[in-house]
Formats: sequence, C-alpha cells, structure tokens
Amino acid sequence: MGLKPVLLAAALLLANPAWATEECRLNLSESRLDFGLMNRAVALVPAPERLLGERRFSLNLNCPQATDMTLLYRGLAATVERFRFTERGSYDLQASDAVLDGQPVELGLLAGIGQAPGAVATSLSWRPGHGIVPMRAGVPVIGRSLSVQLQASAWASEDAARVSDAVTWETSGLFDAVNAGRSRELSLLARFAPAACTPTLSNGGHVALGKLSISDLSQTQDTPLPPRPVVLNVACDAPTYFAVRMQDNRPGSATGDVDASAYGLGLDARQQKIGRYRLAFDPNQASADSHAQLYRTDSATGGLPWSSASSSPLAVAADRYLGFGTGAGSTSGPAAIQNLSATASLEALIAPLGALDLGSEVRLDGAATLEIHYL
Repeated sequence: MGLKPVLLAAALLLANPAWATEECRLNLSESRLDFGLMNRAVALVPAPERLLGERRFSLNLNCPQATDMTLLYRGLAATVERFRFTERGSYDLQASDAVLDGQPVELGLLAGIGQAPGAVATSLSWRPGHGIVPMRAGVPVIGRSLSVQLQASAWASEDAARVSDAVTWETSGLFDAVNAGRSRELSLLARFAPAACTPTLSNGGHVALGKLSISDLSQTQDTPLPPRPVVLNVACDAPTYFAVRMQDNRPGSATGDVDASAYGLGLDARQQKIGRYRLAFDPNQASADSHAQLYRTDSATGGLPWSSASSSPLAVAADRYLGFGTGAGSTSGPAAIQNLSATASLEALIAPLGALDLGSEVRLDGAATLEIHYL
C-alpha cells in the first residue's frame, strides 16, 4: 500500500521528459525529382537552352510550439536566380501558397538570417544563398505549422542534349529550417540519350555481284565490275545530327595500295586477296525531309573542322565521318535530318587472275558494317 504513491510519482516524472523531447518535423512530399529521359532530338525552335520540365512538390514544417520558421535552401549557384544542375544545366525553385497555422501568408525573401526581406509576395523565386520566411502585414511571423508549395524547373544548354552515349545528371540541395533544427535533402535527376535513328539498307544489305567466268577477268590487271546501287534509309524520331562511317568485317583482305575507304572481298583458298570495293555516296541521289538539295561533308573526328560541303560523290571510310548538309560550301557540318534516303554506288575491283588460286571456285566474301554516329 505504501508503495503506490511512490510508483505514481515515478510515472509522472517519466511522462514529463517525453513531452519536452518532442521536436519539429520537416517533410517534403517528394525528395527526389526525376525530370525523365531526354533524347538528343533537335528542338523545333532553336534556343540557347532547353526546358527539361517542371516538378511540383510541397514542404511542411511542424513544431510543438510557435517557432521562427525561416527556411534556407542550400544549393550551388549557377546564376543570381538559378541553382547549378551540373556544369551544363540549371534549375530554379518557385515558392507559393504558403499557409501558417491554417491561414494564408505571404513570403519574404531573405539575403541572410536576421536580415530584412528584400521582397515580399505570395509567390517568389527562391534565389541561391537566400531564405524565405512567412510574412503577415509586412512583418515576419512565427507559428507551429507551415506549408509551402514549391515548383522546380530545370534547363539544359542546347548542346548538352547532343550526346552520343547515355548520360545521367544528378544534383542535390538541402532545405534547412535553421531555428527548428531540422533539414531535408532534395535530389534532382535527368537523363539524356541519343535519339532513336533506325538505318536500313536495300535488299537487307546484300549485294549480288553475279557469277564471273575467267574470260571476264584480266590476267594482269584489276577488273572493275559494273557498279551496284545500294540505298540507305535512316529514320529518326525527330530531326537529329548524325553521320555515317563504315568498318570492314574482312580487315586486311583489300587488294592494292588502299586507303580507309577500300574494303576487302575476302581471301581465296590459298589466302590470297580477291579484290576490293568502295561505297560512294552521291549527294545528287540523296534526299532528306523538305530540303531542296543535299551536299556531302566529312570530318576525321565527327566534329569541327568539317570539309566544305560539296555535291560531288564521296566514298564512306572507316576513319572519317560522312554526313549531309544543306548549304554548298558550308563547313559547319551535317544538317539535322529526320528522314534520309541516299543511294550509294558499290564499286568493286577483282584482282588479276595471276594473283588468284583458280584451282577451285573463288567466292567473293566482302562484308562491312555501316554505322550511324550521333553528333
């Protein structure tokens, strides 16, 4: 019986610290903003930068007692008004529709803790190095429950989307309720990938050179075969900068003193080279979208410098990128194309009979891969 008051007193003592340790809570409705996958398709209206999108989310700060609810956002600055989203992008934050303890309030933009607001509005841009505070009648106010609606908008420079491989951007910032002793991280994500361009070759890429007899070939000189047309079609999701290059699948089998535009026709039974061929594109037999005329241009790197755009035929090579522009003499490189149809001429040469093993049938065995490269 005498222990009961002691136990009751102990219970009351244990209850008091539980209330004293109740703390503020800071929450984001979305802590990870994904701006999705951007392909490298060319914008219909050229501009220095491209809007990646807008994402809305909310911030809620709740405290057991009335508290100074000043909020800072700590993120790297890109400009006076935007935050850094890697070195080639930026984003901004818009704060609006603030409600303090169930009542709408304005927001003040602070250059630092303890400073007077430089701007007061119901909707404002959250600048780098600044904070916001709930305002009423031009005066900062405290409270127990604050909710703010936020919108993040992200941009990328136009050239940032022109990638040849998949690229992921990710950055983060920190919402800091300084006086409430709480913070929450916000992460932002964007991905870039090449636009989908699908190349196709006529007849599935198979070129029949026909059956030749010994009487058709020269004993001492290369024998040229009649040219064969090969049609290349490229269909892209949207206007895209690209060029073509070709790799020999029979390396080392081309005859003669050749350059990177010559491809081998394989080896005979005695491992002797059978011949060579080239694939020459004629801009006069190419068309794309609504362009009146195409001109060929090429580059060793897939970037500047590009050769002066010309209407003369040019063979595709393994060590250079071949593209199509729309202005004669231009050195700016290929134009953005969505749908291309280009007829190339496959020109083959057979080695002299004296250099071949004619003890059995010789099969021409050329093979190459035509590649599309995004610029």
